[in-house]
Amino acid sequence: MLQKINLDHDKALKHIELVEEKAGEILTDRQEIIALDIRRNDDRVGMRALQKQKSKKTWVTLGPLLFKMPSKTAEELLAKDQTECDIEINKLRSNLKIKVNELRDLELDPPVAGLMLQPMSHKEMSAIKQIYGENC
Repeated sequence: MLQKINLDHDKALKHIELVEEKAGEILTDRQEIIALDIRRNDDRVGMRALQKQKSKKTWVTLGPLLFKMPSKTAEELLAKDQTECDIEINKLRSNLKIKVNELRDLELDPPVAGLMLQPMSHKEMSAIKQIYGENC
């Protein structure tokens, strides 16, 4: 009898560890999304400042280094970084939805309603506009 209680205790402990691990992954991903969003916003601010300035060259920091480069090149670098941030944020958000559902499965809760919704495609929207008219 004591052995059965120990097995149940071990099984419950492993289940709790799985839940905690999945919750930790979710929190880590959310923090990474926030950090990438801040970086993307900083890129946007930098690009706007470069567009407003009149000089052809500008100073740019890359980590601990300071470079003087053409403003156009700096703007292209910021645009590329912003695109990479967008891609990474979208990947993390997609995986986050899956991880949240996995966590809810571990907690024996039903999946979050509407979490996996996808936006309508252009063709689907065109079909709806044809049915209901342009004022929908």
